[in-house]
Amino acid sequence: MKIYDVTVPISSTMPIYAGDPPARVESAKSLASGDSSNVSHLDFGAHSGTHVDAPNHFIEGGRRIDQLDLHKLIGPCRVVHVADDVQTIGPEHFGDLGDAKRVIFKTKNSTFWNDSEFHSDFAHLGPAAADALVANGVELVGIDYLSIEKFHSGDHAVHKAFLSKEIVILEGLDLRAVEAGDYELICLPLKYVGGNGDGAPARTILIAKD
Repeated sequence: MKIYDVTVPISSTMPIYAGDPPARVESAKSLASGDSSNVSHLDFGAHSGTHVDAPNHFIEGGRRIDQLDLHKLIGPCRVVHVADDVQTIGPEHFGDLGDAKRVIFKTKNSTFWNDSEFHSDFAHLGPAAADALVANGVELVGIDYLSIEKFHSGDHAVHKAFLSKEIVILEGLDLRAVEAGDYELICLPLKYVGGNGDGAPARTILIAKD
């Protein structure tokens, strides 16, 4: 059994979507300083690194992160490779997905994890692709950068198309070591209450099928 950890580590140098809170990972207590234990202080936005968008991110009154159906976050998953020259993913780039309920897109974005700079020219899903995936009955859609939608799209049509149907959005995946194919997905977002409940970082793994 081959396990791929596709989670981007949270760190003070990680790329952050423009306008989101920066991430800070600091030592609050340390044995080296004479404290009785090592204790870290973590400070980051809900959409840092590998994370899940809950419906409440764009749908007022939608499910919050602590209310997500865990069945959608665990199970068979299809990784689709999209050519590096594709900027806006359309239905023609993934074709017939059969009965796949969880679909993740590997794009040129995977190379962006090699540096800490935020890239606004990331590959993304277009509205037509979102509509096709909704029609196909998917439960989860993921991509290998910090947003599934065009940078500053204006209308957030892609997010709303998925989240209005309670389709989980999984963003910020590190797929550099992963090939296209079928896997088992395990994605567990941080469970918290308070705030807006709009999303959370998620330790995410893909398990290669025999």
